[in-house]
Amino acid sequence: MTANAETTKPMRGATRVLHDILDDLKRAAPENSGGNEAAAAAPTAALGDVVDRLDERAFGFLLLLLALPCCLPFIYVLPQIVALPMLFLAGQMAIGGRHPWLPKKLHDRRFAIPAFSNVLARAEKYVGWIERIASPRLPPVTSHLALRIIGGLMLIPIASILTPFPLTNTIPGIGVAIIALGLIERDGLLVIGGLLIGFIWVFLLIFVGAETLSLVKAWLLSRG
Repeated sequence: MTANAETTKPMRGATRVLHDILDDLKRAAPENSGGNEAAAAAPTAALGDVVDRLDERAFGFLLLLLALPCCLPFIYVLPQIVALPMLFLAGQMAIGGRHPWLPKKLHDRRFAIPAFSNVLARAEKYVGWIERIASPRLPPVTSHLALRIIGGLMLIPIASILTPFPLTNTIPGIGVAIIALGLIERDGLLVIGGLLIGFIWVFLLIFVGAETLSLVKAWLLSRG
């Protein structure tokens, strides 16, 4: 197979690749080499360990890994935590980065592998059907120049995940996960669809917020 063919060949099963990476990290985890069964029950890995195992589509894989916890409803705190490195990654795309760079503190940030594997398994029902229909489409949308624009646009729905209200992370999280799958599979249609989901959600969030403030203001004036 030529290098050109490898570039255009769709990479199916992005979540399966992430499962394999987590399984590999679990086997290599330092907790599994110390002879401590209690520690081995909860092996950990650093975020940088995941990056080191990714190919040229590292931005997409890493964004997908971080977006999946945000896709699940009624999960709090974790989406707000992972949104910060997601903002950092989208910012790197916006300035033209070709491979994720993480500061040492973020690179060495450890997480429990079994907990993230469970999140990945639960989130597959939200994005698994999408990756099954993904294929290389609209190549200009996933070109390097377009990725700079996409990175800048992604900052908006990712920032909305930081909003500490119920269910505010699920819809933009799904949107970012779809964008990430589009980046991995070179599917411009998925990228556009994910951006639309994210921006429609942000518009609704702003609209509802403005209407709520207007109602509160009217109520306060009526009380005065």
